[in-house]
Amino acid sequence: RAAEAAGARVLGTHFHHFGAGAGVTGVVMLSESHISIHSWPEHRYAALDIFMCGAARPELALERLRARLAPESVRVTTVERG
Repeated sequence: RAAEAAGARVLGTHFHHFGAGAGVTGVVMLSESHISIHSWPEHRYAALDIFMCGAARPELALERLRARLAPESVRVTTVERG
């Protein structure tokens, strides 16, 4: 849903859950690149990578993910590529 909010096209997904109460690692493959997540609930931490090109708007994906995950704090690093 975050990818669609950004105007990106989803090509596929793959997620691995490490068990009850444990983390998840996953990737959403996009025609514009990818969104990935790695989480460590025992540390109350998740790292996300939102990498998009073209007309996609990664800030809209971030907004949707923030609303869904409801983190206590967020640190965003923006890297301009190309």
